[in-house]
Amino acid sequence: MSVEFFIFLLVAAVAVIAALGLLLSRNAIYAAMFLILNMASVAVIYLLLNAPFIAAVQVAVYAGAIMVLFVFVIMLLGAEKLSQADTKPALKWQRPLSIGLGMALFVLLGAVIITRLGGTPAANLIDTSPLAIGKALFTTYLLP
Repeated sequence: MSVEFFIFLLVAAVAVIAALGLLLSRNAIYAAMFLILNMASVAVIYLLLNAPFIAAVQVAVYAGAIMVLFVFVIMLLGAEKLSQADTKPALKWQRPLSIGLGMALFVLLGAVIITRLGGTPAANLIDTSPLAIGKALFTTYLLP
């Protein structure tokens, strides 16, 4: 196991914790900050995949511009906190379904990690330089 794999595990754990913080946060501003942290950790994962252009776009567009817009709208509407009166009680079937789907996701994630431990990373097979991306966009993928 290489150093990159441990960095990936650390950044992936930060991304999962930030996503959980986003979902469980009662304050909308804190939720937006957790989303920014999640997007930054995804940008680091792009860097680990040797895709610096996509990582820069992730930080500039999503973690920068889009999140500034989200925070501005949250502040403008005054929706910093959810009130208890506005929330409806959850349906009885939602909690077991979400737990089951979460467990299925973790089983699938474990299977993918186990099968990929011996393989070669896909990032070594694809050229992700901005020049190669531009050429592919204007030749192979021009119509889509």
